[in-house]
Amino acid sequence: MSCTRFVAALVRAHAGNIRKSYMRPSRCRSTVASTKSQEEKEQPIDGCTVVEAVQVELISQTKTKSQLNKIHIDFDNTKEAYRSKGNIELLRSLLVFKLCKITSCPSLCPQLMELTKKVLGQWMFEKLMKMTFYGQFVAGEDHKAIRPLIQKNQAFGVGAVLDYSVEEDLTQEEAEKKEMDSCVSEAEKEDSGHREKKYKAHRQFGDRRGGVISARTYFYADEAKCDSQMETFINCIQASGGASADGFSAIKLTALGRPQFLLQFSEVLVKWRRFFNFLAAKQGKAEMMLHVWSGRTGDDIENWFIGEKLGLSGTIDLLDWNSLINDTTKISNLLMVPNLETGHLEPLLNRFTAEEERQMKRMLQRVDILAKYAVENGVRLMVDAEQTYFQPAISRLTLEMQRKFNREKPIIFNTYQCYLKEAYDNVTVDVELSRREGWYFGAKLVRGAYMYQERARAKEIGYEDPINPDYEATNRMYHKCLEYVLEEIEHSRKANIMVATHNEDTVNFTLEKMNEMGLSPTENKVYFGQLLGMCDQISFPLGQAGFPVYKYVPYGPVNEVIPYLSRRAQENRGFMKGSQRERSLLWKELKRRVLCGQIFYKPVY
Repeated sequence: MSCTRFVAALVRAHAGNIRKSYMRPSRCRSTVASTKSQEEKEQPIDGCTVVEAVQVELISQTKTKSQLNKIHIDFDNTKEAYRSKGNIELLRSLLVFKLCKITSCPSLCPQLMELTKKVLGQWMFEKLMKMTFYGQFVAGEDHKAIRPLIQKNQAFGVGAVLDYSVEEDLTQEEAEKKEMDSCVSEAEKEDSGHREKKYKAHRQFGDRRGGVISARTYFYADEAKCDSQMETFINCIQASGGASADGFSAIKLTALGRPQFLLQFSEVLVKWRRFFNFLAAKQGKAEMMLHVWSGRTGDDIENWFIGEKLGLSGTIDLLDWNSLINDTTKISNLLMVPNLETGHLEPLLNRFTAEEERQMKRMLQRVDILAKYAVENGVRLMVDAEQTYFQPAISRLTLEMQRKFNREKPIIFNTYQCYLKEAYDNVTVDVELSRREGWYFGAKLVRGAYMYQERARAKEIGYEDPINPDYEATNRMYHKCLEYVLEEIEHSRKANIMVATHNEDTVNFTLEKMNEMGLSPTENKVYFGQLLGMCDQISFPLGQAGFPVYKYVPYGPVNEVIPYLSRRAQENRGFMKGSQRERSLLWKELKRRVLCGQIFYKPVY
């Protein structure tokens, strides 16, 4: 399984056998609503099935179905929204949101917390935190302490996505040093002239926490630390399985290995994608998208590549999960890219050390172990999205796990950041592959966590800004991706999506589309997700109406989640500046309880 074998298949294929495999996904479906027979639509070519896209109408363009049981959720009904909360919890929420709204509080949060700890002492500091920020946004210190909260939320129809939120409290200088040490290979120290600047480490952006307020960040220390973090994720998976029958657990790939591999692999994937686009355009099919895993070309370019091993025949996948994690596979053999100027297949770097090879392999093996634990414990694994210079590798490795583990039901979920210009293309290409190969597509849609950092990095280093121009464009992208996956669910019932948003308009948009398509919440194909401590007026009414809804549930020791709490305070400052709705609903419910004589209200479940 090497790149040379892959290119051999490309060189030997005949151009006359090429058929369109993917055209304008917004207007096409490859296997549904076609008048052609299955035999006419799918034909194997030298072991590679190529599917012809067939034009069909989008669901949004068809006549709306008559609904017998149209579902409507009243997000203004505070009695239902806060049934799970006692009066003390409502008062805490109001206090915390008020503190978040104060402009100077969040930016000084780390310093204030440190000062408070010195003045009050550790014990009193922890008590104070549990009464305020920690109690609002964190479930508890360990997997045992979080069970009461998870069980209470479940009683009111809300599940959990467990997220161990401990981070190293590093200075900016320490973070930059760790990043540069872990993202630059030995060969790059000597010569990295042909590497693309987007996929190279840059010290001024070495602290990946900069401008990021809603996602935890991992910095590579050593392989032992990665093993420790894998064990933490395993404990999280076991806790998810023990706490509920349908839980999720979240992981980040940067926690599981040296990020140098993610940078390099991302660059390789992007260069291969450009290569296939070039081939498609050369053959007069500019709209055709040939996937890396099934690309072919014709006799007219046989002389582009020169190499001693191009005599091997057969079309194979560029990637195969079982081969990737096999100890005999040399990962550096995958890091090869086509050079369109010279016609040669070239290594991304001149050499890799034996330790770098082992580090790349270990990262993949750790991911495999976590996926198997998730299967064994009946837990779905949510792979978080990260920066765009890591994301092609993260998405592709997640997709390979889906191909292996999502055969019978959705276990592995990928995350798509809809503030990216390429979000829709990424979603449609991955859905197309899942449909073609027959496995369950699992996705979480978010707007994104790295916008300010990504824009600044692109401008400073000099590559195209990957972010949509404004919030309205991101909203349109989110709804476009969401509608596409909903259509896929309606057609095949083999796609699954988590609508991870605090935006009430987006939730209502989803409910409207589900009503139009006849998608029942009890089918468990469309999930909703919000952060613990935020937007309860959305989460709990949905849960009590029978929708599968989940809270992202952070947990960890008080001192070790302070970096997370600091950023959560900053995020809430922006959130609360944009809307007074949640605070007004909290006040409304408190007033209602007082007037009804429920001064000492406690939830019953």
